[in-house]
Amino acid sequence: MRYALYFSPPKDDPLTGAASLWLGRNAFTGETYPAPEHERLGAAEQFELTADPRRYGFHATIKAPFSLASSVTEKDLMTVAEDFAQRTQAFEIPELVLGQLGRFFALVPGSLHQPLQDFAAKVVRSFEPFRAALSEADMARRNPEKLSDSQRAHLQRWGYPYVMEDFGFHMTLSGQVPETRAEVMKAILTERFADFTGRPLSISGLAVFIEETRGAPFKVHSWLPLAGAKS
Repeated sequence: MRYALYFSPPKDDPLTGAASLWLGRNAFTGETYPAPEHERLGAAEQFELTADPRRYGFHATIKAPFSLASSVTEKDLMTVAEDFAQRTQAFEIPELVLGQLGRFFALVPGSLHQPLQDFAAKVVRSFEPFRAALSEADMARRNPEKLSDSQRAHLQRWGYPYVMEDFGFHMTLSGQVPETRAEVMKAILTERFADFTGRPLSISGLAVFIEETRGAPFKVHSWLPLAGAKS
């Protein structure tokens, strides 16, 4: 069993619905959907290109998946998570845009937003006592030789390289897209997510996701509203 602290819009949010249909699975309900057919991107290809984010569910990683330390229980984790959410103020990212990060596509902030960086760092620090140390195999999977000095230091300290000053909020919409298909993918995603880009995104909750066994689909265990979030 692994746990993760992710951002996700609420279960009934239109963005959750749109992203779940696109990825082919809803992490709240477990419901699966056939890949949408598009004249420029066949269903089989689209299903393959969304396989990786489909397993994780629509989200932005805040504290990456971890096994619980032997000294704590799920109940301990949830007690702290509920208290954290009640004490942490909801806020907005001023603008959400479609971004291309290397060869994959994601919804990202239009510019660096310091309250978001601070929120992510606070989550990482607050829940570090619950994380079991990474195994050597897990460390190796991160290919530390390809990371920057700061990313390697974060991997050692926090169990994940992309935290603190190396954190970049992103809600993944594809796996690795071949260069020859990137233009098509960008056009389709621009159209499908037009209702959500160019406008603010409310960071209104913190989601606890679980992976029951290694390689299983991640699902939402609990979605916890932040203080002052609009219901």
